[in-house]
Amino acid sequence: MKSPILSTGARLLIPLFIVFSLYVLLRGHNAPGGGFIGGLIAACGFTIHAFASGVAEARRALRIDPRTIGVSGLICAVVAGLMAMPFGLAPFAGIWGEVAGYHLSSVLLFDIGVYLAVVGGILTLIFALEEVS
Repeated sequence: MKSPILSTGARLLIPLFIVFSLYVLLRGHNAPGGGFIGGLIAACGFTIHAFASGVAEARRALRIDPRTIGVSGLICAVVAGLMAMPFGLAPFAGIWGEVAGYHLSSVLLFDIGVYLAVVGGILTLIFALEEVS
């Protein structure tokens, strides 16, 4: 069922969901939030789009296969976990550095990996369930 009200609302809500999910992702170091919750929020935005316009349209809007997004997230998380080992530290120990004036950490890379893995996993599940029904 295609609802014009849901379609119009989805067009307005999706950018808000994405921006808010990125905000939650980036504030997760110092306050509640992080990659998991941010990923769930982003997946909710695309799920609303899938319900409003269909899975084919949601896949076109996403532009990348959700499985690829999930695998990319897992790779980021594993790389972040192994970054400490060459320095003689335990796996998943945090490493901080400065690049072009920005303070970056392996923790941020891990959070981004979790974010991508959650978005990819949830959307793969939702799209598969929606295509079956």
